[in-house]
Amino acid sequence: MANWIAVDWGTTRMRAWSMDDAGQVLASAQSDLGMGALTPAGFETALLDTAGDWIDGPTRVVACGMVGARQGWADAGYAVAPCKPPTGAHAVPAPSEDPRLEVFLLPGVSQQRPADVMRGEETQVAGFLALHPDFDGVICLPGTHTKWVRVSAGEIVSFRSFMTGEIFALLSHQSVLRHGLEGEGWDGEAFDAGVTDGMARPQLLTSDLFCLRAEGLLHGMEAPAARARLSGLLIGMELAGARPYWLGQDLAFIGAETLSDAYLRALKAQAATGTRMDAEAMTLAGLTAARAALG
Repeated sequence: MANWIAVDWGTTRMRAWSMDDAGQVLASAQSDLGMGALTPAGFETALLDTAGDWIDGPTRVVACGMVGARQGWADAGYAVAPCKPPTGAHAVPAPSEDPRLEVFLLPGVSQQRPADVMRGEETQVAGFLALHPDFDGVICLPGTHTKWVRVSAGEIVSFRSFMTGEIFALLSHQSVLRHGLEGEGWDGEAFDAGVTDGMARPQLLTSDLFCLRAEGLLHGMEAPAARARLSGLLIGMELAGARPYWLGQDLAFIGAETLSDAYLRALKAQAATGTRMDAEAMTLAGLTAARAALG
């Protein structure tokens, strides 16, 4: 049985881990019932359906992510940057009917100017800082909405979000480009060329995107090259905008291996390097630190 349960609850899915007091994983489970598929009244049932077998008596649950949004189980609010990543001391209790459950939701982090928010990534930042307390630099969290987070003295100083992943998905599945992107495979040279062009001429992005369709029609560009070039163009444009966050900085990357490696490859051409960290490990480290702060 779990000593406590760690939960990362996003918009599209929920992941839960049965944990012991030392922060070691005893079991794990996941569900496709993310925040977007639930009403506030449905979260407790979804949690019990996924992790109920681990519960035998009073059990503390510490959760991060969209579960703490306005549309989630309860509104956990935001800490305002510059700030330390929220810990268990800032957690908000969530209402539950099952007397065995004691659920705490971690706040996100907001930034006033330029307006920005994160929910879930701040827990990964907290996990990274728990393991690297002296880190002074920038943490990049590639994903649907990639975050570049400037960290100093244990605080989130500032951050910027880029919708690169969501734009890639929309263009790949809902635009005219989709006809030339179907299939498997990857072309590293096409990706590198896309990064170069995206960084050098971001003002031509929409034109360069349509060229992908024309290249397929006129010159037989194959799907692996088209897909890789699309990714390169979008990441290159992002890197042009995020230059103040990565130029001359110590960098760490927290995200899926393939996507993090794409960012590292793109930055290598700019003589910038960084360390890739496992996203799940950082989430668990952050949730474990939050649970310890609850007492």
